[in-house]
Amino acid sequence: MLFWVTGVIAYVIAVFHRQSLGVASLEAAARLGIGPSGLSLLAMLQLLFYAGMQVPVGVLVDRLGSKRMLVIGAAVMTCGELVFAFSSGLLPGAAGRALIGCGDAMTFISVIRLVSLHFPARRNPVMVQLTGIIGQLGALASAVPLIHSLNAYGWTPTFLGAAGLGVAAVVLLLAVLRDSRPAGAAGQAPGLRAAWAEPGTRLGMWTHAATQCSAAAFLLLWGYPFLVQAQGLDPSTAGVLLSALTLCGMACGPVLGYLAGRFPFHRSWLVLTVIGTTAGAWTAVLAWPGRAPLWLLAVLVVALSANGPGSMIGFDYARTFNPADRIGAASGIVNGGGFVASMSVIALVGVALDLHGGTGLDAFRWAFAVQYPFWLLGVVQVLRYRTITRRLLAARAS
Repeated sequence: MLFWVTGVIAYVIAVFHRQSLGVASLEAAARLGIGPSGLSLLAMLQLLFYAGMQVPVGVLVDRLGSKRMLVIGAAVMTCGELVFAFSSGLLPGAAGRALIGCGDAMTFISVIRLVSLHFPARRNPVMVQLTGIIGQLGALASAVPLIHSLNAYGWTPTFLGAAGLGVAAVVLLLAVLRDSRPAGAAGQAPGLRAAWAEPGTRLGMWTHAATQCSAAAFLLLWGYPFLVQAQGLDPSTAGVLLSALTLCGMACGPVLGYLAGRFPFHRSWLVLTVIGTTAGAWTAVLAWPGRAPLWLLAVLVVALSANGPGSMIGFDYARTFNPADRIGAASGIVNGGGFVASMSVIALVGVALDLHGGTGLDAFRWAFAVQYPFWLLGVVQVLRYRTITRRLLAARAS
């Protein structure tokens, strides 16, 4: 438990670093001399480095262990914040955010591996859900406190303070965490090929992709303009709905984690239920004549709140169907698949809005319709790999 708490603290600090640009966007534009496209470039570059590092980090965490990777990740993010603190142009600012994306990529998978090695299988789903929930404290810490610091102390002292949190994470990890590598793991070749060949890994990847993409696109970029510009809500009401999505997700996580641990053979039904309720809620909102009533938008938010916790079941599949010496590689595949799906939905919604001439209600209806192929493909692949894994388990049992 002590090792898990230490890893979670490092993850909270990583989420703080990840979210720090969002609340400093106006100050960043003024200091770096960039406009909205430049800000978008900074955010996308950070996310692209995060995505590109998933599989390599998964392989490395199996070879080096969680402690080393968490320390390296915290140190890299600290360097990123230092570069960002002294940046005065687009290129150094982009370099800082790229470093933060790389270090961030090393953190969650390393903590997931700690959970897999140190907790019994039945408790694993709940602990993974709790890891994700507690990590959201980093997002909260990057909001009001960071805004206050920027207003009170300015750019460089604020991000030097953020770098100080990274130093604290490195010291804590070195002092407390003790890593254990699975027996026989030393000297083995990376398990990436074996992890990909395991049908359970691909079941987890498609689970993560199909359940995460809608809420991720809604929270990261398109939810606020949809609620304000298309649905006509005032900004404060839209903010309440977005906050409610996060809070409902935090409440939903332990429930889904308990059910996944209590009924492991029926995890796919939980996944299909999350996809079905999400698609149903979106269908009701998009098909509503005119603007949807507030109660229906609240139903949509509640349905979306299960997406994040539902996607965590993908990591449970990775743990179930892979030995301990390739948990990192399998988790990297799962996480990378979900990220690719989320970024694809975000990009396609933007393309569809451009094609339909703006951000009006009709344009958003067509734009959010791009989600249906992702849900359909996800359901087909979940059912496909569920059948394959069940046959494989039956063959192994016999």
